Formats: sequence, C-alpha cells, structure tokens
Amino acid sequence: MGIGDWGNYQLGLCIMLDQLTIGNHCFVWGRRTYIMGILNVTPDSFSDGGKFNTISAALTQAQAMVAAGADIIDIGGQSTRPGAKQISVDAELDRVISVLEELRPVVDVPLSVDTTRAEVAKAAINAGADLVNDISAGTYDPEMLPTVASLNVPIILMHIRGNPQTMVNLTDYQNLIGDIYSFLSQRITDAILAGIDQNKIIIDPGIGFAKNHEQNLEIFRRLRSLKTLNAPILVGASRKSFIGNILKQPDPTLRIWGTAAACCAAIFNGADILRVHDVQEMQEVTLVTDAIFRYSY
Repeated sequence: MGIGDWGNYQLGLCIMLDQLTIGNHCFVWGRRTYIMGILNVTPDSFSDGGKFNTISAALTQAQAMVAAGADIIDIGGQSTRPGAKQISVDAELDRVISVLEELRPVVDVPLSVDTTRAEVAKAAINAGADLVNDISAGTYDPEMLPTVASLNVPIILMHIRGNPQTMVNLTDYQNLIGDIYSFLSQRITDAILAGIDQNKIIIDPGIGFAKNHEQNLEIFRRLRSLKTLNAPILVGASRKSFIGNILKQPDPTLRIWGTAAACCAAIFNGADILRVHDVQEMQEVTLVTDAIFRYSY
C-alpha cells in the first residue's frame, strides 16, 4: 500500500468510525487529545501581538509549531482580547489570506481561520484553510452558518456574551454552566438547520470570554457536563489572565506551567482539543496526561 493509498484508507476508516475529517486528516475523538497551535497575525493580541504579523515570521512560527506536534494551526487576523477594537474586513483579509497562501503549500496539518466574518471565512477556505473557528458561534454575522454549510467544512462554535469591547462587563450569570450549555445547544441546532453536518461541529465553552476568574475555574471543574451535547470540546486557556491571577504573574509568556496545569484539568474533564501558544511544552503535557487518563485505548 503506497502513501496515497494509506491516506485514502485512513479517510475511509474515519468515515466508518463516524469521526471527523479535517482537510486530509482523520480526528478520532476520545483516543487522544489534539493540539491546536495559535498563530496570531495581529499587532495587538494579548500575549503575542506583533510577533508574527509578517509573512516570514508567521511561516517560521507555523512550521515550528507543526514540528513540535501541532495537529491544527489556527490563524487569526482580528484580536479578540478584552477591549480589542474591530478592524475592517479588508484589513482582516489582508492579514490572513497572504499568510494562508504562503503556508498552505508547506505544511500538511489542517489550517483553521479564526474569524467571525463569513466573507473572511469563505476567502480563507478558498485560500486553503480547512476549518472555521468563530468565537461568536455565528451570532455576529448571520451569513456565517450558511456560508460554512455551503463550504462543507467544520466549524468551532464558542460561547460568548457581548463582544471583546463589552464582554468584561457581562459576567452576571444565574447558572453559568446551564447558560453555556443552553447557548451552545441552540447554536448547534441553528448550525444544523443552516445545513452544517452535526459531526462537523466542535464546541468551546469560551474560557475568558465574558467570564470572571471564579467562573473560568468552574468551567474546568464542570466541563464534562458539556459532553451530552455530543460534540468534541475545544478548550482555549493558554496564558490567560485567570492563570496569571493564580500565579501572580503579569507576563503572559511566563504562564507556561500554569497553562500546563489547566491543560491537564481540561483533558481529565473531557477536552478533545487544546488551543495553545506553547505547542512543544503542551504536547509533552498532553502525551503524559493522555497516557494516564486515556489508558483504555
């Protein structure tokens, strides 16, 4: 069996197992935890803004993350940190598409576009992206879900209240986990009604998005309650402020081992994908944590 035949066999097996094909890779949920490497091509992201907003720097970082074990690279041109200002569609397209066009021929892993705009999502998929990561779960742009359906690609639906400018003031919940569950359940339904296959939907509870310190911790403790939504769970806790609060560490780049602890907790409580900056370190953390908690495989 040649390499091409083996790849086709894997994809056929993925279909038989009712798992998810992203690009030309088969993701089998439950067997191991997958790593999504963050590539912010922005000047103002909270942790790495300005570091990778040139094509050469972005390519170097993406290739390094793939070499370190990233299963997916998530490319974002619009900062979503608290207080971040919205840029124009043209500016977002300019940041994202140029990187995608250069990156697609040189890396084999699936590429994700982190956007809330259907126009950007469509252009990114046409430029070689395989997956859409929408922090608004399709609520900011009414064309997002129909566009993703027409493109026949997977989508990540994240829980949020408000937007990056307002979300820090929208943390008053009567029932945090219940509200997250209800929101994601409704967005899954809306996505399916728009024509997106249910097995192409991934959910994200939105750590740090309209949640305060204690609420972020509660999400980790009760993450497994989202499993009954029957969708793989992505957790994005990398270098976030709740870790800095615990460690009393204001520098996000020095929160690696706090992030590692959060990743362990996420895996233990049911996460399928971890969205991280520090791929090499979190890949090692994931390998050990999977060996402990996914021992039945």
